Amino acid sequence: MARKILYLFFFHTIICWSQSTEIENSLFVVGEDSIPNSVINLKEVIVYQPLTFNSYDAAKKYAILRNRTYRVYPYAKLAADRLQVLNSRLENINTKSRKRKYLKRLEKFIYEEFEQDLKKLSRSQGKILIKLVHRQTGETTHKLIKELRNGWRATIYQATASFFKLSLKETYDPEKNYQDYLIEDVLLRAFSSGKLVEQSTALEYDLDELYYMWKERLNLNKNESLGQSKYKLIN
Repeated sequence: MARKILYLFFFHTIICWSQSTEIENSLFVVGEDSIPNSVINLKEVIVYQPLTFNSYDAAKKYAILRNRTYRVYPYAKLAADRLQVLNSRLENINTKSRKRKYLKRLEKFIYEEFEQDLKKLSRSQGKILIKLVHRQTGETTHKLIKELRNGWRATIYQATASFFKLSLKETYDPEKNYQDYLIEDVLLRAFSSGKLVEQSTALEYDLDELYYMWKERLNLNKNESLGQSKYKLIN
């Protein structure tokens, strides 16, 4: 009999504790007030496809590309920010001569500010930077120079870039270029994890659509498979 009473007491205690816990969990404290709420608002979590590869070489290439992208993305982001400010300021400048003077002064400022940093970029990093400028602004680097300065200046810069086997006319297209797809994958994962600060871009892509599109293409070509692989890369 004592055991039965003890059991009933224990069972009753659990029920009461559960009910009070449920009530407490449904209350959110704001200041000194408790507000009933049946829903907990959580941050949006984006789940991407597993980052896996079917060879060590493929995983290594991705890791190298990721490091290069991390290195140059801030410059592309800064270029887009500066371009937005530049366009807003140019709207308030009436004459062509004043615009040319302003752009020339700005070019000198940017050159002096970033010359040493940009000189340290490798050719591969420079190529990614050119692509990312197109991603962020919607315009190629060549076209931006041509529009903001003149065609002659764009030609000179293009000729200089060609010595380093680069092209300022390079575009960013993850739907047609496999490396661009990998760069997009790197960026979106980095934005989600907070490793890079996301900026609104002129070109937007759905990573899941790109994933399945490239998986089908590579499987048809009997090349690297994005889905069935042996190597995993830790973010």
